[in-house]
Amino acid sequence: MKWIHILSSTLLFGTGLGIAFFFWIAHKRGDPKVIAETARTVVIADACFTAPAVIVQFATGVWLMLHLGVPASVFWLKTALLLFFVVGACWLPVLWLQARARRLAAQAAVAGEPLPAAYHRTMRWWFWLGWPAFSSVMVIFWLMVVKPTGAT
Repeated sequence: MKWIHILSSTLLFGTGLGIAFFFWIAHKRGDPKVIAETARTVVIADACFTAPAVIVQFATGVWLMLHLGVPASVFWLKTALLLFFVVGACWLPVLWLQARARRLAAQAAVAGEPLPAAYHRTMRWWFWLGWPAFSSVMVIFWLMVVKPTGAT
């Protein structure tokens, strides 16, 4: 179970970072057709890899906590769980924003027009929500490895 937990955390981190990288690169190119196609792939990758990894990560984490008898009040675990929910609170809107960016870019590509202001607002939200999510995942990894003591 621990191996599955580690594997799912790695998949969650790697897929999230890869998706963000490729979507950002497409966005920086500014070509609505490229953005729409990349966003389509990003949405599929999130559904196929990220969402299942989130579920497996949480389920195996709870199983390990109960199986090993680690109370949820332990500092590192309590902090990791809190950050896990921070990640989710950022990621859920990001899913919607990615789909919106895809629609807006596809509409611009079909019309042969530049990307609309709504697309750029959407991507600003996407970008800024990514930072607390990414930072939280990094801290969660650190907490899982180091398991620091602290105030309970």
